[in-house]
Amino acid sequence: MGVGEWFSQFCAGLRMSTDKRSSLAYRTARITKAVNSQFRGLDSDTAYRFYVGSLGRNTAIPSVSDADLLCELPASVYHQYNAHAGNGQSALLTAVRTAIRTTYKTSDVFGDGQVVIIAFDDGVTYEVLPAFLNAEGGYTFADSNNGGSWKSCKPKQEMDAFASRNRECNGNLVELARMARAWRDTNNVPMNGMLIDTLAYQFIATWQYRDRSYLYYDWMTRDFFAFLASQSASQTYWLAPGSGSYVWRKGSFEYKARQAELRAHEAIQYQAAGHDWSARQKYREIYGTGFPT
Repeated sequence: MGVGEWFSQFCAGLRMSTDKRSSLAYRTARITKAVNSQFRGLDSDTAYRFYVGSLGRNTAIPSVSDADLLCELPASVYHQYNAHAGNGQSALLTAVRTAIRTTYKTSDVFGDGQVVIIAFDDGVTYEVLPAFLNAEGGYTFADSNNGGSWKSCKPKQEMDAFASRNRECNGNLVELARMARAWRDTNNVPMNGMLIDTLAYQFIATWQYRDRSYLYYDWMTRDFFAFLASQSASQTYWLAPGSGSYVWRKGSFEYKARQAELRAHEAIQYQAAGHDWSARQKYREIYGTGFPT
C-alpha cells in the first residue's frame, strides 16, 4: 500500500458515520419543528433552517461534539423584540429556549449570549442561532450581552466561498480541513474549526498541487504545516472566506505546526528510503491513531 492509499484510507476514516449523521438529523428535525411551530405556526421539521460551522462547510470529523444550527425567524418577530422594553434580545432567546423545551424537556437547554444551547447526555451540544434574513443577504441575530444589541453574519456566503474553492481544488480543501482537525485533536492545538478552515482556504489557493490526488497528500501535509508555522505570532485575527468576518486566534499554534512540518519531512525521507512503516509512524505522530499502520 503506497502513500496515496495511506491517505485515502485515513481520510475515509475522518468521515462521519451514517449512525452519527442520522442522530444529528433526528435532533435537528425535532428542534426545527419546535421553532417553526412556535414562531411560524408551521408544521415542518425541515424548513427555515440550515447547518452552519463545520457541519455547514462539510469539514466536521467523527469527534465533532458541537452542532451549529441557524433557525430563520419571520421579520415580524424581529420587529416585536426590537420594540421590546428592556433587553429584547434576551427576551427573544428566552422565547426560543422555551419553544425548544416543549420538545426537549429533560435536556439542559439554556441561553448563552447569542445562541440557545442544548446539551445532550451523550456529549453532543447544539448551538441554535435564531436569526432574521436581512437586506444584505446575510442574517441579523440577537446579542443579549451588555444590555442587548443586534449583530449580523453571512454564513451562506462563507459556505459558498468554501465550497467553490473546494470544487476548484478537486475536493482537497475539505480533506485538508478534516486532517487538520485530526492534528489539532491529537496535539491539543488551540484552534477552532473556523480558523482551521480559513487558513486551509488561504493555503490551498496557491498550492501548486491543489487539484491532484491523495498521492500528493504527503507534500500537502508538509507544505500546509509550513504555511501554518509561518503565520505571524503577533497576528490576532484572520478574515473568513466569503464574509470577511474576523476569525480570532485562541492561542499559539505555530510551534506545534512547525513540529508537524518537521515530522512530515522525516516521513517523506523514510518513504524515499523504502521505510514505509517508519514513515507511517511519523504521520501517526501528526494525525493520531486514525492514520493506518
